[in-house]
Amino acid sequence: MKTSKFEIDMCNGSIMDKLISFSLPLMLSSILQLMFNAVDIIVVGRFDSSKALAAVGSTTALINIFTNLFIGISLGANVLAARYFAAGRDKEMSEAVHTAITLALISGVIMAFVGAGASRLALDLMDTPADVIDQSVTYMRIYFMGMPFFMLYNYGAAVLRAVGDTKRPLLFLATAGMANVALDLLLVIVIPLGVAGVAIGTVSSQFVSCILVLWCLHRSEGSYQLRFSKLTIKWIYLKRIFQVGIPAGIQSTVINFSNAMLQSSVNSFGSTAMAGYTAANNILGFLYVSVNAVTQACMSFTSQNYSVGKQKRMDRVLIDCIILSAGAAGVLGVGAYVFGSQLLGIYTSDASVIECGLEILSITTVPYFLCGIMDLIPGALRGMGHSAVPMVLSVIGTVGTRIVWIYGLFPHHRSLFFLFISYPGSWIATILMQAVCFYFVRKKCIRQLKAVNG
Repeated sequence: MKTSKFEIDMCNGSIMDKLISFSLPLMLSSILQLMFNAVDIIVVGRFDSSKALAAVGSTTALINIFTNLFIGISLGANVLAARYFAAGRDKEMSEAVHTAITLALISGVIMAFVGAGASRLALDLMDTPADVIDQSVTYMRIYFMGMPFFMLYNYGAAVLRAVGDTKRPLLFLATAGMANVALDLLLVIVIPLGVAGVAIGTVSSQFVSCILVLWCLHRSEGSYQLRFSKLTIKWIYLKRIFQVGIPAGIQSTVINFSNAMLQSSVNSFGSTAMAGYTAANNILGFLYVSVNAVTQACMSFTSQNYSVGKQKRMDRVLIDCIILSAGAAGVLGVGAYVFGSQLLGIYTSDASVIECGLEILSITTVPYFLCGIMDLIPGALRGMGHSAVPMVLSVIGTVGTRIVWIYGLFPHHRSLFFLFISYPGSWIATILMQAVCFYFVRKKCIRQLKAVNG
């Protein structure tokens, strides 16, 4: 099965060391990808103004709403490719890869036009303050013009993750990240373009990472080799990608819609609180991508082992992933809590902004391991091909809890601290529901595996 030094044999041998080998480069890759936005925030916060910082930050939840449906669908491409690769089905693997890359290109173009056209309306609906909305619109419109590059990179990286290759995407993002830093500094300090400058820098860096990942797939010798002349949509594979990917995308989109509602509540405190939330939310973003890397590993390992009928190994994968995710989130969460002032000081020197950020970090960082566990269970279920039910439960648990909190309780206790208690509360509610779901789905999958092997 393993044909390249970059691939990982997920179906044989020890598990924890392979999970770490898979997760660590992916974690670093995700951190670098998040740095695209973090550099924007730091540069405008340090070299422009707090209003520019608020303007860039106010777009985050909206951008995620627009993008996460299609990014979620890439998880379907990952699961399908992992299954075909583990089973040695080279023809199906190749056709699934070309369908996924074509889908990425089409969805990226659609997102560019829809996102750029709807930016002002969406920001108006979120009650973005008048003193920052024009800069927010400028940032979003430029950012969305880079969506084709963004989508092609993410789908290409999903294919590489399916075969266990997380190292080359890390190298690609490191290259793109350095380009992003250089361009942001050039276009804000040397050529004072403000938020437009950092948006141009981010789009340019996305172009770099896109070209590198497509070049990598084109040069590959395995069944996932990309040939541009073969780009097409095969409906049988598109349907299978959608079966796993659309529920995952809807889940992510709806959860980010709840974050947008929360952003709207933060907006009611004014631009200082918005800037504090922007900085704190970026720090939480680093925690999220760290635990999400383990979730991605859980999904890929589960998918490959499910395709070859190794049920006991699937159970061990989930247990080891819980240990790894909780450990990483515990260390990083406590570190973010203890060094909160220093971390927020990287983004801004405004004491009022730092105070608002600390209020948010004080309730969200230490219990962040709960978020990791909450995402792991649906990741394992998606690896087994079950995506719809965990999507529904995640929406009910996460979004439902936050809606009740934002509209039922928050108006009577108006503080940032109380508003963000909704985070750990929603994580706990969702974990309980997902655990019950996993118990029943696992029993069903064991029966199916015994029927196939028996």
